[in-house]
Amino acid sequence: MGNNAIEARGLVKRFGNTTAVGGVDLNVPEGSITGMLGPNGAGKTTLLRMLLGIIDPDEGTRTLLGSNKPLKRAHEVGYLPEERGLYQSMKAVDTIAFMGALRHLPLEEGRKRGRVLLEEAGLGHAAEKKIKELSKGMAQTVQLLGTIVHRPRLIVLDEPFSGLDAINQGKLERLIREQAEAGVTVIFSTHVIAHAERLCENVAIVAGGKVRFDGSVEAARDRLRPQVHLETRETDGPWRSALPAGTEREGHWWHFTLPDGGPEPLLGALIEGNAGIRSLSIERPGLHDAFVAIAGEAAAAELQQSQAEGAAR
Repeated sequence: MGNNAIEARGLVKRFGNTTAVGGVDLNVPEGSITGMLGPNGAGKTTLLRMLLGIIDPDEGTRTLLGSNKPLKRAHEVGYLPEERGLYQSMKAVDTIAFMGALRHLPLEEGRKRGRVLLEEAGLGHAAEKKIKELSKGMAQTVQLLGTIVHRPRLIVLDEPFSGLDAINQGKLERLIREQAEAGVTVIFSTHVIAHAERLCENVAIVAGGKVRFDGSVEAARDRLRPQVHLETRETDGPWRSALPAGTEREGHWWHFTLPDGGPEPLLGALIEGNAGIRSLSIERPGLHDAFVAIAGEAAAAELQQSQAEGAAR
């Protein structure tokens, strides 16, 4: 397995005549934060469940923490599914302890750790409250703490930001970073590019049941060249021949893709030709631009629709 916490090769999953996941290869480096980015219905949840051993693939192989039988590593994994549910009459601290017990952590140790985790999350006052007495955000935080109470090597979160307000989203982002800093591998699925862009070192772009890209966020962004926005005092002169093909003009503004040789030769020509540089900016493509380039306009539109639906909930 090398230095990967998860590896998948050629994973396929069909439900009847529908192929939910079609031939996926994936690597999740140990100690990384990896985002599985794609619209609703792209196959992210099915893929995560195959990786965890909850369902078996129809074709292909996967290893999780060095084992080709993922369920044997379940005690080393913290999993937060998209469909969440807690026992409403159970106390917060007991809920965390119970979830730890499902991963072989003794109940009393789970209660001790649970109280510490609740204090660190600013919910120490809620330890003895029943789940039904907590707000939705607090209950989701309790379930998340139950996911990590047994100190897993790998944390898998399926749409963890769904339904959280901005404050609780920020708390979750901090928790994910803290876990990664402690050496834990984190993989989460999301349809919100901003979360992946802020948190992830690596990203798997999923569309139509396939992983269209698997690698670093930087490598995804490098699929597109930076864009240059130039404003000149003059609008004509010998320097114009230095502007690359495809340059778009708006009055004194010029917009084009950064040439392979970088900005220096162009700047030299502009200065020598007395173009009169008023403004020059070089804009590196963001993850959204990379997603469009890799997955296509249709998948990007589906991603935006998924985000709009999530915000409306």
